[in-house]
Amino acid sequence: MSDPHPVKYNSDALVARFCDVRQRTEALASPLSAEDQTVQSMSDTSPTKWHRAHTTWFFDTFLLVAHEAGYEPFDPTYNYLWNSYYEAVGERFPRPNRGLLSRPGIDDIAAYRADTDRRIRALLESASEDELGSLGELIALGTHHEEQHQELILMDIKHVLSANPFGPAYAEAPTPEFATSGPFGWVDIEGTTATIGRPADADGFAFDNEGPQHDVLLQPFRMADRLVTAGEWLEFMADGGYQRHDLWLSDGWHLSQREGWDAPLYWRNNGDPTELSSWRVHTLHGLVPVDPEAPVCHISFYEADAFATWKGARLPTEFEWEHVANGRPVTGRFMTDAGPAGTVGIHPAPAGPPTGEIRQLFGDCWEWTESAYRPFPGYRPPPGAIGEYNGKFMINTMVLRGGCAFTPPGHTRATYRNFFHPHTRWHLSGVRLASDV
Repeated sequence: MSDPHPVKYNSDALVARFCDVRQRTEALASPLSAEDQTVQSMSDTSPTKWHRAHTTWFFDTFLLVAHEAGYEPFDPTYNYLWNSYYEAVGERFPRPNRGLLSRPGIDDIAAYRADTDRRIRALLESASEDELGSLGELIALGTHHEEQHQELILMDIKHVLSANPFGPAYAEAPTPEFATSGPFGWVDIEGTTATIGRPADADGFAFDNEGPQHDVLLQPFRMADRLVTAGEWLEFMADGGYQRHDLWLSDGWHLSQREGWDAPLYWRNNGDPTELSSWRVHTLHGLVPVDPEAPVCHISFYEADAFATWKGARLPTEFEWEHVANGRPVTGRFMTDAGPAGTVGIHPAPAGPPTGEIRQLFGDCWEWTESAYRPFPGYRPPPGAIGEYNGKFMINTMVLRGGCAFTPPGHTRATYRNFFHPHTRWHLSGVRLASDV
């Protein structure tokens, strides 16, 4: 795969980056039938074909409309069908009803993608050096936007396939790995004034919500050396974790009782719920036994917070997390360029033996923090419709950090701020504990 952060801005590098990302989306969709790509299993998910169309609409709307001479739409209905939430661009088809769109079909979407790809390549190849500046910024944003949707394709199809009682697989499972996460441990972190956020003059891409860079005072704290495991979560369950109101925030308690939560999302029980052997979990490789050494995943913020309370601990703030992650290599179980059938499983793995250092920061599970998703001091949304990308969502959600096994290669960094509502569970989220000293 080409460098995901091309130098500003070379036409060949931009075309290579654009083509790589677009082809990877198609590779992720390739194992799925037309029926698979049309289903919407809940209002938070979107059909695969919608993701393929929407990411194309993004390039169509924000590059071709403004920069292609004599622009003509591929289909005049597509601006309405594939717009997600951009009020400045016009009306849109209701999000909860995307699964009702049996037409256009996946062949129509493929034709739309091919036409838009051809036109974007021609635009970049004919652009002057001055034009490449503004086009390069939009290509960078558009390709990183599409990488976000590549992760959503996997998240959403996992939920779709989980609705089938037989738990069909999206991809063939790799050779099983037998590994340990080792005993739980703490790492002490000294108090300091930490510099948080992306520098304005840093090389490479960053979303606008990753800045401005600013200082934050951190008191001394401890951070868990790895993610919470499924085996540790079973202990929480056995101690009545889902039945004890004293562990839960009020909103989470009432939600969990109303929806009957008694285990993480995708866990299935066929016997004694206190026995590990009775539990299986739906993964993109199908239904498999719960591995007690692997990180627990598909946990809501409310569950993560209840577990932390049960352990006499808390979740880290996003500033503590970033301070610890800064300068550490971005490694993990990101999907390989070989695609979904590659040698790396599309599921979190055990941390391995303890090292005395903090592990698993990147590439297994998005890690809930106790920080609300709010703007950094001095943040201002970009002007125009692009300003709707992040800024207007900075309310009623919580920040997650670190990337997961669904996150594309090169898409994760220490400053990346993901965010979801506290009740959501279908994203690949896990738990890391922190504690005051």
